[in-house]
Amino acid sequence: MTQWQIISEHIGQATGRPFNPLEPRHVGGGCINTGVRLTDGERTYFVKLNTASLLEMFEAEADGLRELADTRTIRVPEPLGCGLGDGQSYLVMEYIDMGQGGRGGSELAGRQLAEMHRRSQSRFGWFRDNTIGSTPQQNQTSDDWVDFWRERRLGFQLRLAERKGYGGTLQRRGERLMEHLQLLIDHQPEPSLLHGDLWGGNLAYANDGDPVIFDPAVYYGDREADLAMTELFGGFGNRFYDAYRESWPLAPGYSTRKILYNLYHILNHLNLFGGGYLGQASSMIDRLLAEV
Repeated sequence: MTQWQIISEHIGQATGRPFNPLEPRHVGGGCINTGVRLTDGERTYFVKLNTASLLEMFEAEADGLRELADTRTIRVPEPLGCGLGDGQSYLVMEYIDMGQGGRGGSELAGRQLAEMHRRSQSRFGWFRDNTIGSTPQQNQTSDDWVDFWRERRLGFQLRLAERKGYGGTLQRRGERLMEHLQLLIDHQPEPSLLHGDLWGGNLAYANDGDPVIFDPAVYYGDREADLAMTELFGGFGNRFYDAYRESWPLAPGYSTRKILYNLYHILNHLNLFGGGYLGQASSMIDRLLAEV
């Protein structure tokens, strides 16, 4: 069977209706996966493709979408499942036609995100590891958020950066920063359900105006980590943030903690895309060390 025959059979089994697609159409799938729009003229699905070795990445993404959807707060694409076909891994999910958010879209997104963050569990982390971009993301659970952030987030990215040749000053300053995390994370967050990779490219609006988030890197952590990333590459606008804070105000000190939380993503970009992010990572570490 060809790849598309296998995927079509998967869709048919998942939905209980035979699916005979027209010609697949490639669409934007980001810089990591190939994205394909698959339709039979009546039903349409979005398919992500990658190498066979990355099936587990898709399985974790599907689990993350289900975890987010289970909150019944902000909309996510429904996953139909994953598999292997013709030497590639695939993830099939609901195709959502996107439009504009309208005047109230960003406020609704802020309120719905705050409500999603109210989903909690007893420990930080998640029941499985996943990926942030294409980088492994460790989610072994912990009772202590500072330890989790030190070991599973900053420490992991710094060790990876050292293996990639970014040692020296970055490592020395990074290790010093990790010794003082308790001074920077000076509040008591509860383990909130996080999208985990919530930059502007992972929020859109369906044709009916509903906010939609996708491409998650799910775990339970400080909700400020999600909110911080929304500000990393341009921000979501004042209406979004006002609506979020009205729904669930932030503790004092967020303006410093957001630098700490976004450092994780800048270190990940350093590890994924190279030395163009080294100066930014170093500058963020220096700003944080100046606070302690």
